[in-house]
Amino acid sequence: MTNTDTNWYLINDIDQLDTPALVVYPQRVQQNIIQLISMISNVQRLRTHAKTHKTREGALLQVKAGIRKFKCATIAEAELLAQAGAPDVLLAYQPTGPKQERFFTLIVKYPDTSFSCLIDNTGTATQLSDHFLSNGRVLPVYIDLNVGQNRTGIHPDKAWALYEAAAALPGIELKGLHAYDGHIHHKELEERRKLVDAAYEPVAALAKKIKDKGFPEPVIIAGGTPGFPVHAQRPAIECSPGTFIFWDNGYSNECAEQPFMPAALVVTRVVSLPDAGKICLDLGHKSVAAENELTKRVVFLNAPALKAVSQSEEHLVLEAGANHHYKVGDVLYGMPQHICPTVALYERAITIENGCINGEWRIAARDRTITV
Repeated sequence: MTNTDTNWYLINDIDQLDTPALVVYPQRVQQNIIQLISMISNVQRLRTHAKTHKTREGALLQVKAGIRKFKCATIAEAELLAQAGAPDVLLAYQPTGPKQERFFTLIVKYPDTSFSCLIDNTGTATQLSDHFLSNGRVLPVYIDLNVGQNRTGIHPDKAWALYEAAAALPGIELKGLHAYDGHIHHKELEERRKLVDAAYEPVAALAKKIKDKGFPEPVIIAGGTPGFPVHAQRPAIECSPGTFIFWDNGYSNECAEQPFMPAALVVTRVVSLPDAGKICLDLGHKSVAAENELTKRVVFLNAPALKAVSQSEEHLVLEAGANHHYKVGDVLYGMPQHICPTVALYERAITIENGCINGEWRIAARDRTITV
């Protein structure tokens, strides 16, 4: 099974599948995991992100392959990873308000998993320290660094004071630094490498200062998918790709140097022929991520020339051209531009093996709460 298998996605018993549907090809998922491990010097340097698959099965396949460290964005994702037996889980989020108590409860409930989280200010660090200290525990934390995403984190040049202050708090244990460079999306790898290296430079400088000041050498967790080939070449840092497990059209075009295969699709049917040149599918906003420009939300593997002209909650209208051959009931296989939020739109993914439906993966962490 390779990228050259042009009909790899076809489902032989497609008449048994209602649409719209999210489908996953587990054999391809396994190959993507193997491919990822081959791209780094040591599997222990991988800290893969669960945001893409949000499934117990996806986590189990990675644990079985030897991946021991994971990253997630929600407490539900963290719980799902613990349920799958993940030994080490970073909540790549700074818990505030009720999340602090939920996170504490999660840690108590799953003692076999080592949990940690992010901080980017002394106020939150102090709250977490007080909470865990009062309950007789110490929480491992990483300082979240803003390296250009301008979303969360503290700038590396201003982080030393936070590091020094957090190191003095008795209820938390500083493990290291977290630097997500998700704003870097250059298609050409060498240009992307320059930008990734430039964003990483102040992180490395901060890490050196920490060590020079007599603190233990900090663990550095850096990058996502676009920066993975760059960070993987550094000797020690942990890397956090996530999309690799399913892949999507966005990264297929943007990160062509990464040889991952599409392993999850949306399947849809023609439900109407609104005029001579257009077709309508049952693939609305509720079925494929709609944050991208209309014509770049999904590409159909068996109909790549179709162009979207409008979309609503339950419908996607496409220009098919005069004298097109499409009819009501025809099946189209779509590769989303962005698979991560697309997965979150579905309660389950139907698994396809050897061209046939054979089960499902529940998207358990699409919910904000599992039990905690």
